[in-house]
Amino acid sequence: MRIISRRPEGGVPLSNATLQLHSKRIAVPTYERSALRRGVVHIGAGNFHRAHQAVYFDDLARSGISDRWGVTGVSLHSPNAKDMLAAQDGLYTVVQRGHDGQTARVVGSIGSVHYAPNDGAAVRAGLADPQTRIVSLTITDNGYFLDPVTDEFDANHPDVRADLVASGSYATAWGYLAEALDRRRRAGVAPFTVLCCDNIPGDTRPAKTALVSFAAMRNPRLARWIERNVAFPSTMVDRITPQTSKSERAFVEQTYGVADKCPIVTEPYRQWVIEDSFSNGRPPLEEVGAEFVADVSDHKLIKTRLLNGTHIALACLATLAGYQRTDEAMRDPVIFDYVEKLLRDEIQPLLPAVPRMNTPEYRATLLDRLGNPRMSDQLSRLARRGTGKITLFVLPSLREAIAQGRPHTLLMLAVAGWARYMRGHDLQGRKLRLEDSQAIPVARLANMATGNPDPLLRHAMFAELRAVPGFAERLGEMIARIDTRGVLPTLRDAMRNDERELVS
Repeated sequence: MRIISRRPEGGVPLSNATLQLHSKRIAVPTYERSALRRGVVHIGAGNFHRAHQAVYFDDLARSGISDRWGVTGVSLHSPNAKDMLAAQDGLYTVVQRGHDGQTARVVGSIGSVHYAPNDGAAVRAGLADPQTRIVSLTITDNGYFLDPVTDEFDANHPDVRADLVASGSYATAWGYLAEALDRRRRAGVAPFTVLCCDNIPGDTRPAKTALVSFAAMRNPRLARWIERNVAFPSTMVDRITPQTSKSERAFVEQTYGVADKCPIVTEPYRQWVIEDSFSNGRPPLEEVGAEFVADVSDHKLIKTRLLNGTHIALACLATLAGYQRTDEAMRDPVIFDYVEKLLRDEIQPLLPAVPRMNTPEYRATLLDRLGNPRMSDQLSRLARRGTGKITLFVLPSLREAIAQGRPHTLLMLAVAGWARYMRGHDLQGRKLRLEDSQAIPVARLANMATGNPDPLLRHAMFAELRAVPGFAERLGEMIARIDTRGVLPTLRDAMRNDERELVS
């Protein structure tokens, strides 16, 4: 008999054995978890996956429509997810906080989590299992090893080179996927679908490029088989999910009596748009709010340009203005007006119309979400991997606006804010933590460009823009104004200039 002990604070640890007790205060899984078949392996079992895809699969199991889509999680770089979830039988709490209140539930769709460096055999077995029909990914753009300018696979990356000679435990997702698909090919087992759930814009099939390129270096025959037989549907995912801190854990324990090591606190809004192209059957996620479409590229374009582009602009500028969290920054009328005008006047006019998607309504929803005081996000989190985000989510809008002769002052200011942020210290000289794979070279260039942006513009990301007449001078002036006048006065001036561009 398992003894359930109550913590001194009053919370009860979360586990299969305590679900009935917790059901008195919080919604818990209503299905038999032991009967849920593991049809999905997810690589990158972090907060976003557990707030987004795993919740959809939990909804599917609760609906009783299908019991084939339980999730096995895989972590490539940290044992934390495995350690915390294993102690709770894979269960965790999701709290949705909106302007008007909050709701909470326990999610049960994840059966187990493996830390790949220690559990390589279990990861390989799960991927090769015929029951696995989908392998989904949230590994961020860095995990695809694609050049942001050419979209070519970086075959010389140290992790990729290590995987080419490894057997058993790999450093990248591509080593595990290539081996598993090779085992399935040889055994005559149908391949799984590779489902990319990362914020990578466009429809360039980054997962396909990465996996086929990697497989070709090991076994050209396998690469050809993958290219012919494996589906790589594109997706658009959307849900703001901050990091979990001690305060969130304490809140869940005090409010709901759940002593949860890894709760998720997120917003009520969520969206999942999926290209309807699968190798080996697909889950009926349309029954629980996801949308299947023939082409996701325009959905992704709208989401990444509006939300992700605004995220990096807000993160850098608001941090330099002295703020730490999104809702605090959005309460500043100058920053709010900047974000609103950036979305409405400079980014949205460049975007295509999409059937059944109301872009102005989505834009208005973003302002509401960013300003949600019950779901404040860390600006430092939004600033992570800022070089890649500026390259993927802001510079394309800026290039298009310039090419079309449209206003682009606020987009320019987003780039200037990022360039100033990448010097590694704020306007008072306090050190900023640059969590960016390109932090060292870009910070060096940004500091060299203190009086003249030309050194920074030599970076490949500016290949098209550096030749635009007056671009370097204008960017340099904006960076200098941030330094000498501060962020808020510079924003006010930029918005007045933008309004003049619109009138003219």
